[in-house]
Amino acid sequence: MKKIFLTLLIAIGFVSFRASAQVSINVNIGSQPLWGPVGYDHADYYYLPDVESYYYVPKKQFIYLDNGRWNFSASLPSRYSGYDLYNGYKVVINSRDAYHNFDNDRVRYAKYKKVKGQKAIKYSDDPRYYVVKGHPHGMPPGQAKKMYSKKNDAGKGKDHGAGKGNGKGKH
Repeated sequence: MKKIFLTLLIAIGFVSFRASAQVSINVNIGSQPLWGPVGYDHADYYYLPDVESYYYVPKKQFIYLDNGRWNFSASLPSRYSGYDLYNGYKVVINSRDAYHNFDNDRVRYAKYKKVKGQKAIKYSDDPRYYVVKGHPHGMPPGQAKKMYSKKNDAGKGKDHGAGKGNGKGKH
């Protein structure tokens, strides 16, 4: 009897742990820039193949090489002044210190240089992105969340926040 009770207790604990793990999704949509790509509830870094640079979402800073050293700045260097963030392709990378993988990223995502047509958050009609500061359909953060959850409750929205891709980059 004790073994059955202990097994049942462990099973309940495991199910409770899995349920809480599924509920605690890390969402940072409101932190993403208007020029970021749609389809992601979470993005740590964007790799910008056209300028071989990164953008770190939490600190709102660009990371780029200059004379062999990594620079962290609120803007891209003047040599990229003509670069259009809304039209350039962005690869979402969710890993710690993504720029440390630059040599691999530069080769892996070189095929996206000069690729256009990736939809930016600014032009999205998805209510999840209405919380992004400056969005044309902007509304209070809680309002967009309510609209999105109602859409899913009605069975119309099947996206459960996974975004497009596997979180390691959209290709």
